[in-house]
Amino acid sequence: MVALDNYDKQKLQEIEASLWKQETRFNETYMRSILAEDFFEFGRSGKVYSIYVFLSAPNQEIRAKFPLKDFVVHEIDERVVLITYIIEVKYDEIEIGNRSSLWIKNDIGWKLKFHQGTRPS
Repeated sequence: MVALDNYDKQKLQEIEASLWKQETRFNETYMRSILAEDFFEFGRSGKVYSIYVFLSAPNQEIRAKFPLKDFVVHEIDERVVLITYIIEVKYDEIEIGNRSSLWIKNDIGWKLKFHQGTRPS
């Protein structure tokens, strides 16, 4: 297996963080450029969200803390990575969550195939 280079690791950190920024998260053109066609998410509520539900979320302020805490790229192979991190977001109160994302690299770039949010125990 070929290890990811620093460029790919930095790119993955940037696009993962873009999920938590209002200007990119609610930009449908941008999101379609990074989401796999069969993307789905297990939300922190336990609900399952399809790409269509994910893209139709109403534009809203996201008050996430950066950088993403404990950000790690776990290499599955040279074209598949699992990213894990902890996110702190202020809603009515501050919520901390564990997050994981499965990214697949194709000829165009990295595509997000799956995302999961869980509340820490």
